[in-house]
Amino acid sequence: MIKVTLIGAGNVAQHLISTFLSASNIEIVQVFARNSATTIDGIAPHKIISRYSDLQVSDVYIIAVSDDAIATVSEQLPFENRLVVHTSGAAPLDSLNDKNRKGVFYPLQTFTKGKKVDFKTIPMCIEALEATDYVLLEKVANSISDAVHAINSHQRKALHVAAVFVNNFTNYLYQLGNEICLENHVPFDILKPLILETAEKLLTLSPKEAQTGPAKRNDVSTIAAHESFLSNENQSTIYKILTQSIQNHGKKL
Repeated sequence: MIKVTLIGAGNVAQHLISTFLSASNIEIVQVFARNSATTIDGIAPHKIISRYSDLQVSDVYIIAVSDDAIATVSEQLPFENRLVVHTSGAAPLDSLNDKNRKGVFYPLQTFTKGKKVDFKTIPMCIEALEATDYVLLEKVANSISDAVHAINSHQRKALHVAAVFVNNFTNYLYQLGNEICLENHVPFDILKPLILETAEKLLTLSPKEAQTGPAKRNDVSTIAAHESFLSNENQSTIYKILTQSIQNHGKKL
């Protein structure tokens, strides 16, 4: 059994805990939470601690906290030369304190409280300074996912930026589309088959091949009509920026 301790009890930690509980070769030794009264499904109350001094020996300590807190948390750990990893897509390996062995255990997925995800399909991006630590992280990752990748800090930052574009920004565009529908008394559900088809096309086509629409076709009259229709300044500005970007994409400077 691989002994794992989670440091953090937020959204990512809760999802990791849930999937670790179903892994046959993982034992959750403890979960560190700032509030000692925190309850976590499947974790006995005595395993939930709120003092670093109560941390027991584990094979790996997974810090699942906000990026800004990683350095502070890793510095406060009351031991040395143990394997400590974080789950951030943006924070470099060096954000961890040097007194312990370092690694990264980054699940590349969007996590929403109360929304279950299938970890078997989630890319697990792992990194470690020492070869033996990488092998251990690989075993942990393989116990919950069928998609494990060796990704260094620079590559992970690139992935995280790309993920913001394809997930966070895209979802915000869904929000704007929903607002336009609401403003004009049209149900947003009508757009959901289009959203699904757009995503499914990327399983067989590159994003460039899948691109359609008035900007791609340089349909000037349609673009002008859309811009005239959009009275909301934020919606109009984003429409113009994205339209111009699509039209300029691939042009030689």
